[in-house]
Amino acid sequence: MQSKKLVVFILAAIGLLVVPLFAQQFGNGPVRIIDLALLYVLLALGLNIVVGYAGLLDLGYVAFYAVGAYLFALLASPHLSENFEAFQAAFPQGLHSPLWIVIPLAAGVAALFGAVLGAPTLKLRGDYLAIVTLGFGEIIRVFLNNLEYPLNITNGPRGIGQIDSFHLFGVSLGRSLQIGDYTLPSVTLYYYLFLALVVGSVIICYRLEQSRIGRAWMAIREDEIAAKAMGINTRNLKLLAFGMGATFGGVAGAMFASFQGFVSPESFSLQESIMIVAMVVLGGIGHIPGVILGALMLAALPEVLRYVAGDIQNMTGGRIDASILRQLLVASAMIIIMLVRPRGLWPAPEHGKSAPAASK
Repeated sequence: MQSKKLVVFILAAIGLLVVPLFAQQFGNGPVRIIDLALLYVLLALGLNIVVGYAGLLDLGYVAFYAVGAYLFALLASPHLSENFEAFQAAFPQGLHSPLWIVIPLAAGVAALFGAVLGAPTLKLRGDYLAIVTLGFGEIIRVFLNNLEYPLNITNGPRGIGQIDSFHLFGVSLGRSLQIGDYTLPSVTLYYYLFLALVVGSVIICYRLEQSRIGRAWMAIREDEIAAKAMGINTRNLKLLAFGMGATFGGVAGAMFASFQGFVSPESFSLQESIMIVAMVVLGGIGHIPGVILGALMLAALPEVLRYVAGDIQNMTGGRIDASILRQLLVASAMIIIMLVRPRGLWPAPEHGKSAPAASK
């Protein structure tokens, strides 16, 4: 049994390493779609800690994504030096923060914002919690959109550009890497960075799930009153869930800013938050393989349907807009999945239930 698992693991690892090399034969577009899908996997894993483990409905998760993205944009672009004389004097060429500083800092700042969100919501549940977290996400987006006057911190709706690409062991991920006669494009280099972060995040999530903290979160999810009666400190554990989940969002945001080279408030709308929640629900709440499957499917499906929508638009004589049709197809696919598989595409196995009685 162990040997079979080892063989499957090795084959999966080889497949993940080879995927971008095969996809780049069709151009950078497919690899870029896979890169963004990995970022959504990172976001979905973080939200799964809050929604799947602790049972706290969070509709403002995109706020942590935005915090991480703008943090890196400020630390790795000439924006601050161009708008503040003190920064201009200290850093004439602008801030260019390395990867090893950005990831812990993005995780820490996002965790702080997660605790700030969690503190006033400790006594809220269900719909009320969803409304408050939704408002928090919108507040962050509005702040990013308006922090241009009197101090130009976020550059308002124009966003921040000229963001550095990551440098890893002296290799710039923003440029193609030549290895002998073979060239690895920038999108492929970013794929391996994102894959490493996703693998690390999966390991962390599995360890959390099996830990005492993870079991306490699940006890709160099932029955908070009973968990409190058993001596579980529900207040601290809820704050920890919000903070821990937010760290994934902050790191994903920093990766997104470096990958895109540009950030603006439009990238962090309410629709993004709803899509991330949908990834967790459609995949299977609380089940890591299901969450990964849901994230990959919902991240790639709109891009795949982009090609189908154009053909259908031509069939209708151009009367239906392709982008609207694509959204309609995605929404229809989500409805069908939830009707056919109400617990998700890959739900967590149910424990403690008796086996169905054999028919005579």
